[in-house]
Amino acid sequence: MASKAKSEGGILETIKTIVYALLIAGVFRTLFFQPFWIPSGSMKDTLLIGDFLFVNKMAYGYSQYSCPFSMCPFTGRLFFSEPERGDVVVFRHPVNGSDFIKRLIGLPGDRIQMKNGVLFLNGEEIAQQPAGVFEEIYEQQGPMGNLPRCENGPVGEGGTCAKSRYTETLPGERSHDVLNIDTNGFGDNTDVFTVPAGHYFFMGDNRDNSQDSRYGQAVGGVGFVPAENLIGRADRIMFSSAGRSMLYFWTWRADRFFKAID
Repeated sequence: MASKAKSEGGILETIKTIVYALLIAGVFRTLFFQPFWIPSGSMKDTLLIGDFLFVNKMAYGYSQYSCPFSMCPFTGRLFFSEPERGDVVVFRHPVNGSDFIKRLIGLPGDRIQMKNGVLFLNGEEIAQQPAGVFEEIYEQQGPMGNLPRCENGPVGEGGTCAKSRYTETLPGERSHDVLNIDTNGFGDNTDVFTVPAGHYFFMGDNRDNSQDSRYGQAVGGVGFVPAENLIGRADRIMFSSAGRSMLYFWTWRADRFFKAID
């Protein structure tokens, strides 16, 4: 009998340990950091398909989207801190409920326009300096098997896919690289977007391969993003894999481990 009781007590302690671990993990994920894996090439070359990072959820305070499955029982934001232009932000899509990651370009009241692939902010051209060429192999990338778009296309499988790279400097002297494929797409020449109060304007660094605020929600873009939909700021890449699975260790990108996000 003593042996049976001891066995049952051991099982109970194991269950309690698992429950406590899950509760701690839930609190950690809700209040502090959320894991995020990069599934698409919209933020190249800042973020590559297969980059794995933790999103800092303390950066902008908390909303209902801070909780797993959007279960936080309140609206608006608690302990809100205004994001800064140039931040790389994870947010909840206003319509389809997916988590997106883009760069914050426009704050409330800003006027945004693209002319021939160049960003204009409040009527002023944002400086771009040539920064060489971004090259990658034209092949299926990540678990979704996406093929990259190339400025030098068409490119055969296994060939070198190239895009012009520029360093863009936003007001406040925050710089980041952007990629360009052409200057004639809809996203390269737009009307003026005026960001409403309580909303933000986001763009991908891979400017010709990003469904972002330049595109309305009806055509798959995100439009203006409400402040409530912000989840957190991406600060650092923790791990990166170029393969179809994170288990393919021979495809790991060791040079991107713990890499800061500009």
